[in-house]
Amino acid sequence: MGIFSRLSWFFKHQWKQYLIGVVALILVAICNVIPPRIIGNVVDSVSNKNMTVRFLVINMVTLFVVAIVQYLLRFLWQKMIYGSSYVLERDLRSRLFKHFMKMDKTFYQRWRTGDLMAHATNDIDAVRDVAGPGILTLADSLITGISMILAMGMFVNWKMTLMAVLPLLLLAVMANVLGNKIHVAFRDSQAAFSSINNKTQESVVGIKVLKALGQETEDEKDFDCYVDKNIKANKRSYRLDAMFDPLTTLIMGISYTLTIIFGGLAVLQQRITIGQLVSFITYMAELMWPMYAVGSLFNLLERGSASYDRISDLLNEKSSVVKTKDSFTTVPSGLLDFRVESFSYPDDPKTALHDVDFKLKPGQTLGIVGPTGGGKSTIISLLMRDFDHYQGSIDVGKIDIRKYDLNSYLDTIGYVPQTNFLFSTDVRDNVRFANIDATQEEVEQASFVADLDNDIKQMPEGYDTQVGELGVSLSGGQKQRLAIARAILSNPKLLILDDSLSAVDSKTERHIESRIAKNRQQGTTIIAASRLSSVEDADEIIVVEDGTIVEKGTHQELLHQAGWYADTYNLQARNEQLEGRLNDEK
Repeated sequence: MGIFSRLSWFFKHQWKQYLIGVVALILVAICNVIPPRIIGNVVDSVSNKNMTVRFLVINMVTLFVVAIVQYLLRFLWQKMIYGSSYVLERDLRSRLFKHFMKMDKTFYQRWRTGDLMAHATNDIDAVRDVAGPGILTLADSLITGISMILAMGMFVNWKMTLMAVLPLLLLAVMANVLGNKIHVAFRDSQAAFSSINNKTQESVVGIKVLKALGQETEDEKDFDCYVDKNIKANKRSYRLDAMFDPLTTLIMGISYTLTIIFGGLAVLQQRITIGQLVSFITYMAELMWPMYAVGSLFNLLERGSASYDRISDLLNEKSSVVKTKDSFTTVPSGLLDFRVESFSYPDDPKTALHDVDFKLKPGQTLGIVGPTGGGKSTIISLLMRDFDHYQGSIDVGKIDIRKYDLNSYLDTIGYVPQTNFLFSTDVRDNVRFANIDATQEEVEQASFVADLDNDIKQMPEGYDTQVGELGVSLSGGQKQRLAIARAILSNPKLLILDDSLSAVDSKTERHIESRIAKNRQQGTTIIAASRLSSVEDADEIIVVEDGTIVEKGTHQELLHQAGWYADTYNLQARNEQLEGRLNDEK
């Protein structure tokens, strides 16, 4: 029953609806007491041979009126109780989604997409069932059970009632024994469902790779293993849950046996009438639902409790991004002063960055290059505030970026990663995603800067062309250029290009960079690249290796230093010349 106390915050908010629903259930229970009493009276009237048409009509009309009243009351409690449970579902889904939007990169490294989807669907459905069918089953079984037992004692015989109800106490003992085991079993079952969700999502997203490598059969076998684990977990949970119904049937059978034996003796001894015995057995039949409901109730409560535990685990996750009460909501502007003494990724003792120091004035361009794994993307992650736990400071306009409101800060940045996410809509809406009110002229201008305009004109429906899920209908270069157009359209104060032209050729790259430079004469730009030609025109270039800056200067200055930059630039230039000669020969 602990799940009810943990959901008390919701019940307090919806108490009026639940009160109306419970009152309606009480009235339904009262109505349920009437038909067995009428049936008993009619049986006694027939037995005593004093039945009249008037007596029969009155009782039949009473039964009809009771049926109509019950119908209306059942409609009312379903609207109040079930309707409120869907309010809980909406609130939990909203809370989870908002929580997902606030969490940092570390959170998404720990939790897989399929698992998060399972929490937001299957687990929330289970918790909703607690607030709907769970409340109904609890209230209805208690109200019906108590009212039937009272009616049996008041209208028939208290001794017979105690004799018939005494075996029902065994259900409470059984519920206590199985409760904890069912909770653990359902939690394992939900976790197994999450694993299947993860596997399905991963296989669908990677279907092209699976087919290209001919791994469909192996992946199917792997999926079958996940299904087998899920079936095994579900079998255990339902095996435990299934123990309730046979036990309930056995206990009810004992109660019926005692009722027939002692009720029959009472009729023979004329302590009750045959009509009262019929009423008593009818009341016993009404008790069948509350008794069977106990098993269903514990099923719902333990499943809901296990799911609420899983949801709470997610909601209790804290973002590592620093939030201060007096955050600046002003637009960040001014000199970018990056001074990081030391930074390590969570759960990784190795130092990812150390002694990284550079300044970038408004309107300037900074190039970040270096060997793979040197720390280029880490610098960008800190600028994007993916992590705030570093030694040192990153200031914009002499204010530490950790003191800015996160949304206010990120709104000034246009970020284009190497791998871009496109939405399942048309080209136009993907370009203007950050500014959905942008005009067609602005969309076309941003597409021109990204050198995407000619490609769009050749598409079947131009800017109305659907890009498909994750931009499946576009090439790698088109996806990157569309993402650049999206960032350009938002007119950010700081544009960050993280190896975002890796899928286009050198000629197209220079073309795009030239247009970006003209478009952003007043804007600050950071370009992280593997191809050094991307940063030739930068105001300053830093070479990052082993988490620190090993070279710094302009393009010409770095060539004269004859270090990593000069060696790599000359190597790439020779390779480009060789590719050019090979193309000419073809």
